[in-house]
Amino acid sequence: MDIRHLKAKNIKGFLGDDEAEQLYHLAKQASQFGPCLEIGSYCGKSTAYLGLGCKENGGILFSVDHHHGSEEQQPGQEYFDSELLDKDSGLIDTFNIFRETVRDLLLEDTVVAIVAKSEVTARLWSTPLSLVFIDGGHTFKAAFTDYTNWVSHLLPDGYLLIHDIFLDPSKGGQAPYFIYQLALSSGLFEGLSIINTLGILKRSLHKQRKDEELNKWFKQQINFSH
Repeated sequence: MDIRHLKAKNIKGFLGDDEAEQLYHLAKQASQFGPCLEIGSYCGKSTAYLGLGCKENGGILFSVDHHHGSEEQQPGQEYFDSELLDKDSGLIDTFNIFRETVRDLLLEDTVVAIVAKSEVTARLWSTPLSLVFIDGGHTFKAAFTDYTNWVSHLLPDGYLLIHDIFLDPSKGGQAPYFIYQLALSSGLFEGLSIINTLGILKRSLHKQRKDEELNKWFKQQINFSH
């Protein structure tokens, strides 16, 4: 399997082709130095590209998702997909399709699926990461929580990737853009580029604050009444 064959696969997901290709290249680069982690895998499209990049270095991708869908994927919401509704439980369940994607792409020795909430997974996390991809819940609280829980685990020069950044509020929710701005304002990250809606940042070697100071600063910026 290579990226050309991967592009031909019809995997459910919301990544643009240019975004997906960037995930592959960045994971291929980052996984030389440590494991990568994604928050929000849905049916495995981002997992496929990140995982393939990691696999080429014999690396590991931790994939964190409770697999019950984000807010906008629930019944009656804009991105609801009836094929993903478990009729017995009445809940969205993407895990079976996700697992089929990983198996079909021969990524079972690369992808470590963690079926849990992001904030629960982060409680006792201690493994340094070379890349963190945030694409979980899109409320301000969910995006902010993912950001504050995982940013301190990035290695120096590690990549922070944030999906669904819309500069124009009329085109999409602003929570991902908000945490992108927080990252830039913190002095902890250098902004490299925005490709379509994928924000790419790199952890700075020279502008780092103590985690305690950084967390205090974050809390002063957020207003969960949004």
